[in-house]
Amino acid sequence: MNIKAKNWMIPLVVASLLGAQSANVAAGERESLEEVRATTMSLIELLVQEGLLSKQKADTLLQQAQQAKQKAKEEAEALAAQNPQPVEQAVGGQPKAIRVQYVPEHVKNEMRAEIEQEVMKKLNYKAGERLGIPEWIDRIEWTGALRLRYQQDMFSDSNAIPGALASSEVQNMVVNNTTEDRERQRVRAFFGANIHINEWLDGGIRFTTGMLQTPVTPNQTEGFSQGKFVFGLDRAFLEAKPYDWLTLSGGRFANPFFTGNQVFGTDLLWDPDLAFDGFVARANPAINRHWKLFSSVGAFPIEEVESSNTNKAGDKWMYAAQGGIEWTASNDSKVKLGVAYYDFKNVEGERNPVNDSLKYAGTVPLWRQKGNHTFSINDGTTNGSLCGSGGICGLASQFQLINFTGEVDLAVFDPVHVILHGAYVQNIGFDQKEIQRRTGNTYKKENEGYELALMVGHPMIKKLHDWQVFGGYRRLEADATLDGFTDSNFRLGGTDAKGFYVGAQYGVGKNAWLSSRYVSADEISGLPFSVDTFFVDFNGRF
Repeated sequence: MNIKAKNWMIPLVVASLLGAQSANVAAGERESLEEVRATTMSLIELLVQEGLLSKQKADTLLQQAQQAKQKAKEEAEALAAQNPQPVEQAVGGQPKAIRVQYVPEHVKNEMRAEIEQEVMKKLNYKAGERLGIPEWIDRIEWTGALRLRYQQDMFSDSNAIPGALASSEVQNMVVNNTTEDRERQRVRAFFGANIHINEWLDGGIRFTTGMLQTPVTPNQTEGFSQGKFVFGLDRAFLEAKPYDWLTLSGGRFANPFFTGNQVFGTDLLWDPDLAFDGFVARANPAINRHWKLFSSVGAFPIEEVESSNTNKAGDKWMYAAQGGIEWTASNDSKVKLGVAYYDFKNVEGERNPVNDSLKYAGTVPLWRQKGNHTFSINDGTTNGSLCGSGGICGLASQFQLINFTGEVDLAVFDPVHVILHGAYVQNIGFDQKEIQRRTGNTYKKENEGYELALMVGHPMIKKLHDWQVFGGYRRLEADATLDGFTDSNFRLGGTDAKGFYVGAQYGVGKNAWLSSRYVSADEISGLPFSVDTFFVDFNGRF
């Protein structure tokens, strides 16, 4: 028997006993007393058999109920003696009818509440305590999700070969396949807990599938010959709420910024499954019932580097701030606008001195996908000037992003909504002169990106027959943002990508739905590399 059932069985028995007592007050409005008593006895026997209630405690429960019943009966008899009611006589001197005084429903509810409170007090009952269950169980909410995916990657016949992409251009794209279509069955699983620690502090943990070396996708490709799936810690955080409008979070948590990906499942800058490490403060003060402000300020470590006299690279961090405003109409339509600034520290590469390949080796990114302009941090006389020829790549540009995000949610046809989403980003840290000084190379200025999307349907798929259709266009230039943290599905991850996506979702039951998406993306510059990707997902959550 589960914990929730255990916590509610004893109140259920008490409610049944109270129903039997109330039968004395309004017998003509309830089922027979004997039937109620029989039901109550069966419930008590079930509790004793399940080991949820001892025989002694069951006897105490019955005794308390019997005493309350006897007291109610005596009071009713005394009241009847003081106020005798005339009885109509039928033919033969037999009583024709008995009049029962009407008891209003709110009076019955008050009587029930008072008797229940008294019985609970005498039993000294506290949720979980009498069953031997720890009190903290009631402060945990279990959550989880499962997704089965079919994925087909379709490559253009005109794509460059992998070797050319890796060594013959400034982006140094490391890809294994550019021409052969690929089909995969994939699985994703989340399991976690939200923990209420006290009145102002909450916490959470979550485990997820996925390869441990990538921060952006929890997908596992199926194939039982490869052994067990990896299951790693994806969330671990504490969240303090000193005021209703202020939230302080630390640890590893979900994206704290307004990006619009909750509806579309996609994002211009960040992969929807990316976790953020660090600290963030969020303030959401309400001006009135229609207007609300929101803001987020945080510091997020990307990679810790153990600096020394031989390793001069510094720790990689992101400092970020976002502010915005939200307007809600009387019919629940909304307009939300936000502007964010993301400042990445020490993520750009530094060239090593001649014959010293360690001094700035730590400036090479620990994880990247593809698209950013790169250069070999080793001098040509050491390990070659091309990253794909034995050298190691650093990022050419610094990254300081200005990001605008807006969303209009029209609820005039509620529960069907029409949502228009838009986003724009510019990397104001891109400086051609500084890049040439540091790398010795000249790169084309490709530092902007934007996205437009439209959704019609239910904002969230929660139950049977909920639905939505959506589509959008995205253009993200090579150095508009860090390629390592972008959507892993759009051109299979990274920047230097443009194209469109369309999709639909349909609820097949409570917390279960089917979804499908088609993504077509091409390169913006550099050697040709185009990918069309088709997804079909079966989702379930709890």
